[in-house]
Amino acid sequence: MADIHPTTYELRLGILQSKAERLEVPIPAKVLEFLAHKIASNVRELEGALNRIVAHCTLVMGRAITLETTQEVLHDLLKANDRRITIEEIQRKVASHFNIRITDMHSARRSRSIARPRQIAMYLAKQLTQRSLPEIGRKFGGRDHTTVMHAVKKVDELRAADRHFDEDVDMLRRMLES
Repeated sequence: MADIHPTTYELRLGILQSKAERLEVPIPAKVLEFLAHKIASNVRELEGALNRIVAHCTLVMGRAITLETTQEVLHDLLKANDRRITIEEIQRKVASHFNIRITDMHSARRSRSIARPRQIAMYLAKQLTQRSLPEIGRKFGGRDHTTVMHAVKKVDELRAADRHFDEDVDMLRRMLES
């Protein structure tokens, strides 16, 4: 008997990196990270998705592999049922991505390691939900609407100034939307 445990994000990412090396095809790290986040069900499906992207981009289209082409090629696999994104879902995804607790999203702690993910979650809540600024503030520990406005402004500024930060926020948004 073999004891099968669910795969971790790190294991899935390692499997994708290894497979990409064997295929000898340049695949951006953001694409591999996106796939490792989105396809958690089983390794066969994960490897199949990577094979499908490589085949489509290199053989059929003759284009480079990008996050956009990945989403386009795998839209049927990645398609989530049409549902509304909730603030709680945003908080869970952002907390998981930055390796903090969901309770930190509601806490009064102001250390950058907590405040920055909280600001990103507020920004995404403003962008991806129809909730008002006061409603968003309440979901983040009863904060004032001006705090949410500051978070949105700060994330916009950081996205404009730091390409890696912008890509991180964009990846989180795509994961939530698909």
